[in-house]
Amino acid sequence: MQSVSNESPDSHLHEKYYIGVDVGTGSARAALVNHTGKIVATRSEPTKTFRSATDSNIFEQSTPDIWRAISICTQDVLKQSGVKPNQVKGLGFDATCSLAVSDLQGEPITVTVGNELGKPGDRNVILWADHRAHAEAQLINSSGSDVLKYVGGTMSLEMEIPKTLWLKNNMPPERFSQCQFFDLPDFLTYKATSNHSRSSCSLVCKCSYVPPPAGKGWDDEFLTKIGLKELVDEGFLRLGGFPGKDGSAIMTAGLPVAKGLTKKAADELGLLEGTPVGSAVIDAYAGWIGTVAARYTTRRDAKELSAPVSLSDSRHRLAAVAGTSTCHVIHNPDGIFVPGVWGPYKNAVFPGWWMNEGGQSSTGQLIDFVITNHPAYPELVEISRKTGKNIHVILEQRLVELQREAAEKKAARLGKKVEEIDFGLTELTKDLHFYPDLHGNRSPLADPEMRGSIVGLTLDNSLNDLALKFNVALEAIALQTRHIVDEMNARGYDIKGIFMSGKQTANLALMNLFANVCKIPVILPHSYSAAVVIGSAMLGRYAAEVHEQIGGKVLFMQEEIERVSEENKERLWDIMVEMTQPGIQIVPGGTDREKRLLEAKYKIFREAIVIQRRWRTEMAEASSD
Repeated sequence: MQSVSNESPDSHLHEKYYIGVDVGTGSARAALVNHTGKIVATRSEPTKTFRSATDSNIFEQSTPDIWRAISICTQDVLKQSGVKPNQVKGLGFDATCSLAVSDLQGEPITVTVGNELGKPGDRNVILWADHRAHAEAQLINSSGSDVLKYVGGTMSLEMEIPKTLWLKNNMPPERFSQCQFFDLPDFLTYKATSNHSRSSCSLVCKCSYVPPPAGKGWDDEFLTKIGLKELVDEGFLRLGGFPGKDGSAIMTAGLPVAKGLTKKAADELGLLEGTPVGSAVIDAYAGWIGTVAARYTTRRDAKELSAPVSLSDSRHRLAAVAGTSTCHVIHNPDGIFVPGVWGPYKNAVFPGWWMNEGGQSSTGQLIDFVITNHPAYPELVEISRKTGKNIHVILEQRLVELQREAAEKKAARLGKKVEEIDFGLTELTKDLHFYPDLHGNRSPLADPEMRGSIVGLTLDNSLNDLALKFNVALEAIALQTRHIVDEMNARGYDIKGIFMSGKQTANLALMNLFANVCKIPVILPHSYSAAVVIGSAMLGRYAAEVHEQIGGKVLFMQEEIERVSEENKERLWDIMVEMTQPGIQIVPGGTDREKRLLEAKYKIFREAIVIQRRWRTEMAEASSD
């Protein structure tokens, strides 16, 4: 996918530009933006995901393939726009929280089960969605370590330490000893700069690093207890090292890494050697950076915007980054512990601030699964082919038709006009209840053994039934979002708005459901598909400005890194305010009847959790030896 503004290339000649790179689950994307956050050109390129034919838990990718896609994108945005490489002043990366494995020289190492495990090979990324490390996560969660307090009490098998331990348990020792491990955002800055500096975001959120004084940084007792003692004995070098020792450094979001782009990386990306590269973040955190500073209006044609907010006020804004899965990110100057919600993570973006991250492992993926596995899916595809309409639009239109038909029947039965009848979409599915954790629960239960369920099935397999199941899947995603919001608020947050980004934001029915179910406004970004990559571009601008502010020095001493980070944190917030385009606010609505139905649905949703866990216990007892 590519797009470019209608401005003449000549209009760009004297401006400064920044490139943001986002690596998602299925594609890489680059956006070339100006200082206001306006996209001048953008390009996305598919990336490969490898699945096992025999194990649904396996999801793998390739850093050579990812870098290939990034290079295509960065070169193309320059070509589209006519912007010269010397006008690009900074570059920022974000990526999924996936484990990238290389040898000690940075060459990819195979992570695929079998004889090739640990040998050179391009399939070297264990994707975030990979659930192979189930036993390792169970062992970690039985350790009783203080580290667990900072991941909501339970470490997810999607995080990097369980995956690293799985590699240790399954790889020949001589091969494991030659591997180094990166959260994928950090691998990208390593590839770009040849520098081993790690981002605070990746280390604290996914790698069990707890910054002092709350923790010890790397916890040698924890890593030794779970079976990774060799990493401790080596001074954690293969995980990123200990800050201030052996040249190792940990940087908060956007600080300039080393000397910027190497000659090799610059040539591959189509940029100039030395272009500042910002310390990277996980994609969900780039979504937070790209949305939470937004001003907004209640209509697309309205001119009056909400007042800008300060860094302090942003603690009331929850960012929801909704794609294949959904992440819910929020920060606070104090560490707030929310059981089942990851964090609190100190310094994940802003120095001294703590972040929490809730999540749903399967949302966009869930919607696709419900649609494509229904018997009426071929009929839906054929209608889409004939009409040129998106399948989601067709289902939404069918729901509106069903709603009107039901309202007409009710009006006839009561002897009233249709206009007098209150019959919302929720009433269509009031007797159909869907629990959505087909791929386990990330938050707030932190229970990978949760599974999906549906109650209210009939013998109907028509397109109408598919539309109803589509609607109830949207309901379930919204109800689970409320569960996460409620748990965060119960522990000390005061969430006053959900700032959305990602592909699901285009589904206005779902966005209205979020507002109505959670009972708080939802703010849609200026561009639902670009918020994350613009967040990375903001880091590119921040890197460029800090680089200039410190006179082009290379930051390598940890004390200096932390001082520069603290001195410039308000500048990062100012950049976020300046570069975030205005959004649209959706306020909670619905009739009293609709509100009662949604409240009843939420009560049933919570009961479904209790029932499933009770049944699981009963079956475990019945099957025990």
